[in-house]
Amino acid sequence: MQLEQFFTPSQDEFSFSRSQACKFAKQIADDFNPIHDEDASRFCVPGDLLFAVGLHQLGLSQKMHITFSDMVSDGVKLHYSENPDGHIDIRDVNDKTYLSIWSEGEKRLDKTVISRLTEEYVAFSGKTFPHVLVPMWEKEGVMVNPARPLVIYQSMSLELETLDFQNPTLELTHSELEVSGKRGNCCLKFDFKEGDTIIGHGEKRMVLSGLKPYDQAAIDDLIAFYNQRKVELG
Repeated sequence: MQLEQFFTPSQDEFSFSRSQACKFAKQIADDFNPIHDEDASRFCVPGDLLFAVGLHQLGLSQKMHITFSDMVSDGVKLHYSENPDGHIDIRDVNDKTYLSIWSEGEKRLDKTVISRLTEEYVAFSGKTFPHVLVPMWEKEGVMVNPARPLVIYQSMSLELETLDFQNPTLELTHSELEVSGKRGNCCLKFDFKEGDTIIGHGEKRMVLSGLKPYDQAAIDDLIAFYNQRKVELG
């Protein structure tokens, strides 16, 4: 993955165009959420692209926790800001924080290996719908509103036993959804592997809003709409 084609550096800042974010979503993340379309009225940059750029430029640490605070639109000038406690924020010129990165342990700066790990994670993350989310919705008897599916990327974390790897893969190990009224908290846990050896663990957390009772016909229509977009835009 040549990540440089998906963001625009400018001195100590960087930004994303709609075209760059849209291509990353569809070509790398296999994410066809309409909110990442170039002409979307509520357009936003994929959270995984923001994470990927941060990892690409700052390096991979053995322990990392990434918190997403807000959605980034196109053309927003971003920069890194180190806090007194050592964690790094990605902020705009108005000091608004979009993503925070906490890291600990050894660090690796090999961009080729970082790219491989990032691409594995992004591919996994992009398959969340429908492969992972829909079975959880059915189990809990809820679903998002198809007219306005609100699934917000909250955080992700990883803990690697070693940074001595070359071709990491990712495997889902556990998924759960806790529902409270119209809100749901989703947690996906996974292993990082090198061949058959587990080299670390991670988790992704999302918040779902505006939940409604599960409707299989509506789910079928939503999946059909999503798959049709993949055919037309992929």
